[in-house]
Amino acid sequence: MSDVMYVSKEAFDKMKEELHRMKAIDRPAASRAIAEAREKGDLKENAEYDAAKEAQGMLEAKMSQLEGQIAIARIVDTNNIDTSKVSIFTRVTITNMATKKTFTYQIVGEKEADLKAGKISAGSPIGKGLMGRLKGEVAEVKAPTGLIKFKIEEITV
Repeated sequence: MSDVMYVSKEAFDKMKEELHRMKAIDRPAASRAIAEAREKGDLKENAEYDAAKEAQGMLEAKMSQLEGQIAIARIVDTNNIDTSKVSIFTRVTITNMATKKTFTYQIVGEKEADLKAGKISAGSPIGKGLMGRLKGEVAEVKAPTGLIKFKIEEITV
């Protein structure tokens, strides 16, 4: 994992809420499931107990991962974004030079990436290729299918 993970205030709040839910609701529920399974007899042959312990372990791992992400998260104030170049949380309209198709994407951190919503990670091949570029520039992106050229049409917030 990188040293810093850039997120919006909304994404940071969601992460904090999810962690709180895991600690306040999911963890006690996992403990109750283990206790109930333990009451059902011999632990060596108790599949329900094994499943409850495994679910608890997975929950603890998710909580640990989320705590790590929160620790390295840096909230980006979208009001102070420089739109003279492509950067995190800018919306960029690009044209594929080969197909002449135009797309608009918002460059986001990995945690918020959602292609269906038009949000691509700054760490993705396209995101990396666009970062730091100016309006009117042609960005060459190394994609798994080969080199793709995109013209940057517009940069907004």
